[in-house]
Amino acid sequence: MTFITKILLQSGNRPVLDKVVSEIRSTAERKGADLRGPHSEPPERIRVPQYKTLSGDEGRQFKSWDYTVYTRKVEIVGHNAVSRQVAEMDFPPGIRVEVELEQVQGMGKA
Repeated sequence: MTFITKILLQSGNRPVLDKVVSEIRSTAERKGADLRGPHSEPPERIRVPQYKTLSGDEGRQFKSWDYTVYTRKVEIVGHNAVSRQVAEMDFPPGIRVEVELEQVQGMGKA
């Protein structure tokens, strides 16, 4: 039985995100794990309206707050020790991390 660890990383700070992905890649290479990715998704532009009053009167609005979210996806196949080490990393502030573990059964096994 093989486990695939899927890691989703998101941040508004692209250089920090790319540095974290590089650390994950070097850890996997050093330990000999099978790493798939990183896969980049198109940046997502977020626009948040800011109102001058709590009533939400659209006539009394500040300029909208705009920011970009960058996303990277990485998969580690097998090698549970590397997956655990990556999942327990101390990530910098501003990095959002989701870790999903998927169990894959080989063909022909009952």
